[in-house]
Amino acid sequence: MEQKLTKRDLWKLFMRLNTMRITLNYETLQGVGFMRAISPALEKIYSDKDDLKEAMIRHTAFYNSHVNGDAAILGLTAAMEESTGPDQKGGINSLKTGLMGPLAGLGDSLVKFTWVPIVGSIGASFALSGSILGPIFMFVMYNIVNIVGRYYAVVYGYKKGIEFLNENEDNNIIQRVSTMANVVGLMVVGSLIVNVIEVVTPLEISVGSQVTGEVGGNVIEIQEMLDTIMPSVLSLLVTFIVYRVLKKTNGKHAALIIICMMGITILFKYFGIL
Repeated sequence: MEQKLTKRDLWKLFMRLNTMRITLNYETLQGVGFMRAISPALEKIYSDKDDLKEAMIRHTAFYNSHVNGDAAILGLTAAMEESTGPDQKGGINSLKTGLMGPLAGLGDSLVKFTWVPIVGSIGASFALSGSILGPIFMFVMYNIVNIVGRYYAVVYGYKKGIEFLNENEDNNIIQRVSTMANVVGLMVVGSLIVNVIEVVTPLEISVGSQVTGEVGGNVIEIQEMLDTIMPSVLSLLVTFIVYRVLKKTNGKHAALIIICMMGITILFKYFGIL
């Protein structure tokens, strides 16, 4: 398969990657920024305006990762957009969802919590001795990994993605990768529901004592009872309801749904339901 993207195109992806977080929002986090970053590649891959529009909409979906992980995912996604057929595009977002979590953790561990403290402590030691080399050292050493690493991650992700997909073109590897990515994506989304969405109720049911017949002899906590049967079931229920509404309206009223949920939450909290 002939490659459509050149080093110049990958450079454009890298430059836009550096401003990805400008459009950060609470609905899709880096979704809009990712779409803007990959749009130069999409414009070259898709000559038909309807196909280009569909691809750009596809990449506005929820997405969030570490910036160095973004670079590798951006390059790999560009390779998949170039190498897959129309019936295989659905697996691209699943692959992004499956990779964003692990690469975010890897980027935070290696860059934020390892490399930054190392170069920061060395730079601080220079600065404390009165040398101007302190901040210069930290700036240069940090950006060797942070900036240069991003560019090579974009190039590496694209080249390895193209090589892998071309070598396995006749082995249905794309379908298998898409299936695996879908499974991983569902696992990531499921874990997000448990860890991010927390819906609990303080409601209690008072029942009479079997011995004295007094009302309020025993108290049953509804949340404790639900956790015994199925932990986080209220969080799952709220997620399912919002998902169904978004799917039915094609996501057109997402902002209105957020406002309504805020109002309902305040109302339920006032009456002691949540």
